[in-house]
Amino acid sequence: MTGAVYGAGAGLRFLRGFSGIVTAGLVVLAIGVAVTQYLGHSRGFPGPGVLSVAAHIAAAVVAVVAQRFADHRRGFSAVLGAIAVFGVAALVLWTQWWQ
Repeated sequence: MTGAVYGAGAGLRFLRGFSGIVTAGLVVLAIGVAVTQYLGHSRGFPGPGVLSVAAHIAAAVVAVVAQRFADHRRGFSAVLGAIAVFGVAALVLWTQWWQ
């Protein structure tokens, strides 16, 4: 086993893996929103807006940092990092997509 997950239980490994998937999804979403804004601006169509692009990029950066924290810690600290990823994802989805 690698040093990052050595001694971690199956539940924590699953939580880290799932939060990693959510983090990757946020990064892809941020890239997609930024590309949509660029294409819309360059072709004369309204895009999602600079504020939305900034919110998605900020959420992706925070999620990557929280995921890295979760991957390199053990126990409750790792769980908090994963929960932070889920919280950021919920916040960006709620404020940028469902409101």
